This record gives sequence, C-alpha cells and structure tokens, in this order.
Amino acid sequence: MAVVVVESPAKAKTINKYLGSNYTVLASYGHVRDLPPKDGSVDPDNEFEMKWEIASDSQRHVRAIAEALKDDGKLILATDPDREGEAISWHLLEALTKRRAVKKDTEIERVVFNAITKSAVTEAMKAPRAIDMELVEAYLARRALDYLVGFKLSPVLWRKLPGAKSAGRVQSVTLRLIVEREMEIEAFKAREYWTVKAVLETPSGECYDARLVSLDGQKLDKFDLGDEAAATDAVRKIGARDLTVTSVEARPATRNPAAPFMTSTLQQEASRKFGFGARQTMSTAQRLYEAGYITYMRTDGIDMAPEAVMAARDAIKARYGDSYLPKSPRMYKNKAKNAQEAHECIRPTDMSRAPGDLPRLEPDQARLYELIWKRSIASQMEAARFERTVVEVGSVDGVVGLRATGQVVTFDGFLKVYFEGRDDIELDAENEDDRRLPAISRGEAAKKGEITPEQHFTQPPPRYTEATLVKRMEELGIGRPSTYASIVSTIQERAYVRKDKNRLIPEDKGRLVTAFLENYFGRYLDYNFTADLEEDLDRVTTGEEDWKHLLANFWTDFSKALGATEGLRITEVLEKINDVLEPHLFPATPEDPEPRRCKACGTGRLSLRTARSGGAFIGCSNYPECRYTRPLSGEVPGGDAAGPDGKLLGHDDAGEKVTLRAGPYGLYVQLGEVTEENKKPKRSSIPKGMDPERIDLERALELLSLPRLIGMHPEDGEKVEAAIGRFGPYVKHGKTYASLKDPEEVLTIGMNRAVELIALKAARGGGRTAAKPIRELGEHPDGGSIGVYEGRYGPYVKWEKVNATLPETITKEDVTLEQAVELIAAKKPKKKTAAKKTPVKRAASPKAAKKKTAAKKTSGQDPEDDTKTAAE
Repeated sequence: MAVVVVESPAKAKTINKYLGSNYTVLASYGHVRDLPPKDGSVDPDNEFEMKWEIASDSQRHVRAIAEALKDDGKLILATDPDREGEAISWHLLEALTKRRAVKKDTEIERVVFNAITKSAVTEAMKAPRAIDMELVEAYLARRALDYLVGFKLSPVLWRKLPGAKSAGRVQSVTLRLIVEREMEIEAFKAREYWTVKAVLETPSGECYDARLVSLDGQKLDKFDLGDEAAATDAVRKIGARDLTVTSVEARPATRNPAAPFMTSTLQQEASRKFGFGARQTMSTAQRLYEAGYITYMRTDGIDMAPEAVMAARDAIKARYGDSYLPKSPRMYKNKAKNAQEAHECIRPTDMSRAPGDLPRLEPDQARLYELIWKRSIASQMEAARFERTVVEVGSVDGVVGLRATGQVVTFDGFLKVYFEGRDDIELDAENEDDRRLPAISRGEAAKKGEITPEQHFTQPPPRYTEATLVKRMEELGIGRPSTYASIVSTIQERAYVRKDKNRLIPEDKGRLVTAFLENYFGRYLDYNFTADLEEDLDRVTTGEEDWKHLLANFWTDFSKALGATEGLRITEVLEKINDVLEPHLFPATPEDPEPRRCKACGTGRLSLRTARSGGAFIGCSNYPECRYTRPLSGEVPGGDAAGPDGKLLGHDDAGEKVTLRAGPYGLYVQLGEVTEENKKPKRSSIPKGMDPERIDLERALELLSLPRLIGMHPEDGEKVEAAIGRFGPYVKHGKTYASLKDPEEVLTIGMNRAVELIALKAARGGGRTAAKPIRELGEHPDGGSIGVYEGRYGPYVKWEKVNATLPETITKEDVTLEQAVELIAAKKPKKKTAAKKTPVKRAASPKAAKKKTAAKKTSGQDPEDDTKTAAE
C-alpha cells in the first residue's frame, strides 16, 4: 500500500474514505521540524545554514510514517497547496531520509488539491509532481528572516527596554499601525457643525424629510453652519419663506455583488457579522476544509474555477429563476497590493449544497459555511437595480434650498441572497437614500412642518477591529493570507494590545516598544520597506530572486543597526521615549501647563522609569529624595484633588486619612500616612475591572477591611472569606481558593454564591475532590478517554496525565475529538532520557589543574548562557 501523508488526522480520515484500502493515510500533525528556539539556529556567517530539529511531539508521528514505509516503497506527500504545505512535505522527506526510511528505490510523489472531495483527490493522484523547491526556498527565506529579526532584535529590547517581550518582522509593523491610530485619536480635536432638517408636506397630506443644502444662494459646505447662532438664523430664514418643489428627478442605479471570499475578506466579514476573531475564523474554516465542504481557505485569489462558476449558475437558476442569472459569468480580479492569486477563491466544494443540506455541523462551522455559500452564490447573480429619486425644494427668492432623497429597489438581484457588511459608518453620515418618498410633483407647494437644527461634532478615526486591521495590512501589502491570524493574535498574547468591545487598543507596553523601534530600527518598521520585502520574497517563489542573496542583503544592514544599539544606556533610551511619547505620557492642559514638573517636590522632572520586575512607571528625577510615582496611564482620578499624597476620600471613625493613590503598579487605597511609628500603613489594591471613579470613602473602607468574613461553611463550620490577592479577588475556604471574575463581588458576595464557587473549584481539582469532566469526547488513538474540564485558567482537555488548555478560538462546547488529539499531541511531555553514569574522575595533577584554570579565564562567558537567554 502507498503511504499518503497529510497534516491533520481529520484530513487523513476524510481522504482515507476516498482512496480506499490500497492506501495508508497518516497525519504529520503539522510541521515535523523547526528551528530550535535559541540563538544560533540560523548562521549568517555560514551562508545562513539552518539547524533543524524534530520536536519531541513529532518524533512518534515521523516514526509511524517510517514504520508504514517498511511495507511499501511509495510515499505520497499530500500536504496543503501552499508554501507552508510544500515546506512540510520537504521537512518530512528530509527527516525520513535521515532515518533511512526513504531509500534510493523509494518512489516519492507530491500531490496537491484545492478541495478535499473525491473527484479532487483522485484527479490529484493522477497528476503527481516533484517537491517545488522554489516554494521551499521562499519558505526558508521567510523563516530565516523572521528568526533573525526575532532572535536578534528581541534581546536588544530586553536589555534596553525592560518589560518588552519580543519583536517580529511583521508583528512590530502591525503594532505600529495600532499605536499610530491611537495617537491620531488622542491628537484629534473635535469640530462643531450644524445641519437643518425640515419636515415637508405634499398637497395630499403625505410628509417627507428634507435637509438644507443651500443658503443665501450659496451651496452649504459641511462647516458653513458652525454654531447654534448660524443654525438658528437658517431655521428663521426657512420659516419665513414659502417653499415650492423645483425639480423631481428619478435616476436608475445598479449595484453589483461583492467578489467571492479570499482569506482577508472572509476574516473581515466573519468579524462584522459574527464577531469572530481572525484566528477563530481560520480555525473554523480549516475544519470545514478538512471535512471536504469548502476549498482551501488560505488564498488571496478571488477567481472561481470554471466548473464551479457553471455549478453556481445552475444553482441560481434552479433556486431563484432565470431573472437572477446574468447573461454571462462574472469575472473578478484582486486589486490588493502584492496579491499572488495562486489559488482560487474560498467557496463551497459543491455549489448545490445549501447550508441546510449539510449534515449537522458545529454552530460556528454552520454559520461560516452559510456565509461562504451565500457570498459564492451571490457573486454570480444579477445586479440589484434601484430607482433613486432626488427632490429639490426652494424659495422663490432663492435664499434657501432643501433636498430630499429616496430610493426604491426595483429588482433585488443578488440582495435576495447576500448583503456585504460595512465597517465604521460615520454616525453623522446616515444614508438617506433608503427612505421611500411619497408621490411628489414639480411645481407643487411644500408645506412646512417642524424645522429642526441639529448639532454635530466631527469624530476621530475609529480604532481598528481585527477585520479593519487585516484590511489595512492587505492594502499596504504587509503579511500574507497565512499570517494575518497569527500576527493579530500574537500582539494580543504579548499584552502589547488589548481588545475591548471588539476594538484593538494599544497598551503602554506596546507604545514603548513601538517608540523604541521607530527611533532605533525605523527602517524595519517602514510600511513600504516591509511591503517591498514581501515582494522580494514572492520573487523567490517564482525563481526570480535567489533566497540567500536576499538574506545577505537584509542581514548586512540589519546587523549594522543592531550594532549601533550596543552602546546605548537604558537612561538614554528612556529619555528618547519620553520625548516621543510626551503628548501621551505628559499631556499639557490649561490647568497643568507643566505636566513634567513633579507634583510632590515641585523641582524634579517626571520621566519614564523601569522597575526590576520589568514594569514601567513615571517617577521623579530627584529620586531617592523624592519618591513620587504614578502609573503610565496617568494620575489618580480626581484632577486637582489628586496630589502627591493621593486623593483624599475622607477619614475613618478614628480620624485617619483615607486616600486613593497611584503606585508604579496601579491604583490603591491607603489608611493613614507613613510615619516613624507606622512605616507600612494598611493598603488595598484596586482590582482590575473596578471603576476608579466609583471609589469613594465607603468603598475604600470596605476594601481596606478585607479579608471579609462571609460566614461559616454549612458543612464543616470553617470560615469562608473574601479577599484580594496577587491574582485578583477570590473567596477562600480552608485550602480552597476560588477566583471571582467580577471584582465587585469581593465586597458583595453572599454565602450561597461563595459555597457554590468553592464546590465548583473543589470539583475541578482545587480541593480534596477529584475533578470530573464536563464533556466526554471519546477514546484517544493510543487508548484512554479524553475529556473537557474547567480549570483555573479556562477550559482544557485531558488525556491520562496530559492537560492541554483550549485556545480562545475553540470553546469547551465546540471542541472536537480530533482537535483535542492535536492539542494533546502538542502538549505531550518529552520523554526523559536515562541519565548517563558519570565516570569517577582521577585527581588531576597540579600542572593539569593550572592549565584548566587558565583556560577558564580566557574562554569568557559560556555561549550557552546567551543562547538560553535568547530562547526565553
């Protein structure tokens, strides 16, 4: 039997059904080899030699494939039809060759298919080819570049900017986009403007809305009515005049459907319509692809295979009739920068299978399939047709002119199936075209009803969502379809960016990293440089560029930039960042025109400081004489009331001051002052999620009184308490601690709720009772059951002694057995090798000992020390 290798067990299962018993289909579980996560895995001084190693998790998968090849001399590599898929095949072949599982007479074939259907797979088997080394070299070039930037630049960040975690070639450029947008928002100055709307009535008594578009014979621009007085004057002028309809014009219009999905547009639309993150979208699409329901989902192509176009047209005719079918098929071409269009669009493998025709799918998969099916069908449907009506109304003397607009759908066309979502529609740009107008004739009188002036303010540019960020990356030519999801996820996992109400907001740490990189590695954060480098890497794919030559050119300049930072002192770096981020860290206001003057001593200068723990805060230049500090995010809420000794909230019953203060690590409340007798006054942190604006005297005293006795446990009579710890608020009973998700609960939680949380924690392994699964998934391929459990840090899957946390993209309700097996395989601990017996050393001669000591003195630091640091 021929041995066929694909990436995942789910894909293997589907393909095995199509190929039958003459083939053994096995999974590689993704990449089998990778660069060791330590410095030196790519050697720029030795023609960029790359040292690969097989991950411990992959050893058994490679071994299984090698064992299968003993019984058959044919290996078919059927990994995904893209650069990563080509690289997996190449890595696997290299690994099997080193194991001598692949011999000189072993027949090796590479097959690719854009969809996992019986026809696509069987046709691919008839047209094998060799591994495409140009695709592999493009992969090697990208992998080496990303490695060199990550492992050479990240240690510079660690040394010069404590608290920074990592830098990446595209990751850092994407972070810059988010930081720059936030700076635009902060610098934005709202501008006031007014509009005037009038309710008009036809002679038959039907009403319609019209807006003022000209005044005193001049067309009104957006800011011509700049204040209430101007708007009120316009209202007066309209009210003082009789109005007549001067023209009624009906104009036909059409709207064409959107192109079929590619990776970026699928991520954008899934975000708009379902709130999916980029990673969640790709994970769900991957499962649909592996099940054979959709074509390959990592693509920047929007053209559709001819047979699929004809199938879509047949489905449209059958479901909606001839009137919804255009005379000729629609053709699409990508306008995005750097689009390669190596694969066709993302579409259903069978256009006739509507969402309701598929077997039961998981909820996310069902929603995403429906979205893909509708978009694919709609893309080949007739255009929607409208009749747009524009009514002009004016006074006889021409002083005022108003306009009413409306729209009627005369034929819905593709809108019968699908309407594309939109991003960030301005509130003041309300589309009036969709309104229906009554019958209106030219020359008729327009009776005036209510005339309303409306105040508006210009809005700052919106923060990015994951969808609009991917769209912007695509426009700039940054990244590729296979990387969008991981890049967007990485900057959130590094705590450089947080997501709030689906919007991406840079954390202070992200601002600091961006400011540092822009000042010392500005070229590598340049959008055009990054896009041009992507084009160079694409030329490696087509054989127009030598990959080692490309790397050498990059490394020459990059290594110089790295060397230029060696002599930088941390204080110098921090002062530079102070200047760059001054508008954010030290915003000047009329009340505080000197924001960098210390609020405590009055003479020191406030600057960015770093703590030993890696955190950053604002401190006084007169330290240690002046110990004033505050968080990067700003002062204690309360404006002028918040001074160097905190914001006074009041006094307790004993007359002690209760203050709200800002420390290097956030806000806290304090009882009393530091004195010789009381060097450590009682303090309590404000937990994350609790609104500082709501901290008054009563609440502060409640926080200071923690831990709070809730009562005695009904089963054993032991105390049940609520308190705030290092990891946030919690309830405690004996040795069982249960976290509170809502910080307000620490002050309000009652016994029933506390006992329930403690019981749940004990059931999950936090107490004496063994944890029980919340779902049983089935049997592991190696035997033993797999279950889903609720843990302290979220849901996880467990098999024997292996626990694997579920990523954010997979919920505990939706996780499948196949996904659990993959997660467990990635988490399975390395097997410990037997310790070698240390031979008994003979006593060294005095001469030998002297030589050894001299060698130690000249060798310097063990290079392995640097390697380990970089790997961390």
